Amino acid sequence: MCRLFGMSAAPHRVHATFWLLDAQDSLAQQSRRMPDGTGLGTFAEDGTPLLEKQPVAAYEDSRFAWEAKERESATFVAHVRYATTGANNLADTHPFEQKGRLFAHNGVIEDLPALEAELGDYRDLVHGDTDSERYFALLTRHIDEHDGDVAAGIAAAVGWIADNLRVLSLNFVLAEARDLWAFRYPDTDDLMVLRRRPGGPSGRRHLEHSSSAGTVRARSGALATLPAVVVATEPMDEDPDWESLCPGELLHVSPEQEVTRTMILDRQPRHRLALEDFAGRAGTGQTRQDT
Repeated sequence: MCRLFGMSAAPHRVHATFWLLDAQDSLAQQSRRMPDGTGLGTFAEDGTPLLEKQPVAAYEDSRFAWEAKERESATFVAHVRYATTGANNLADTHPFEQKGRLFAHNGVIEDLPALEAELGDYRDLVHGDTDSERYFALLTRHIDEHDGDVAAGIAAAVGWIADNLRVLSLNFVLAEARDLWAFRYPDTDDLMVLRRRPGGPSGRRHLEHSSSAGTVRARSGALATLPAVVVATEPMDEDPDWESLCPGELLHVSPEQEVTRTMILDRQPRHRLALEDFAGRAGTGQTRQDT
């Protein structure tokens, strides 16, 4: 299972340090296989998206994921990839950037020829071979068709996919310079949100989050005194306020850190895939062995 991480400290830009693999002897190393790629997305002060990502094909590549990266942004997106479609290369490594937005996905969408046909001219936004980048392009197309209304565009795109394509999971994190969205669908994999109070549960501690799988560790001293909203594949600390998004629920964190949660897809996929459908495939990155 790929690991998703998103964070908003908006309206504040904060410094945060990321390790996309927690340590060279972490549980990620002890699992069935190493990740296929890691990536971090942030925004410059003028809103320009900044992407740092690397396929993990050899020791020299994996050093990128273990090294600390200190970055400043109001919104952050991180991803650790276990590939199901696409190659182990830079073009297929998350996050992706389109029209000033950053996107990372955990899941599988099949029937890619039908998805490509639905993209029309937005196929030109796709540079790699993944279902995820094509999913992002469909979101971008529908956002444009809804005059930049991101929530309406997401609802239209995921509804079309649910009705027309074979789906395992559509979970994603999507970020603009000061807005953050997250979506969970269906209930195959969890996606969790934490509305973190300044200083966390004690009211005086910096943010120190780490995935139990040894992937994606984040630290921010600024969040000892500022609030944040964090989205992750799993709880990343002992804070009791972690909550699962409901299947079909869209989370939005505004530039003023107002949080809204809206049910946008209340039906099952017409063609739902199961984890068992991936048994024996090369793309077994969705199995529980990767958690």
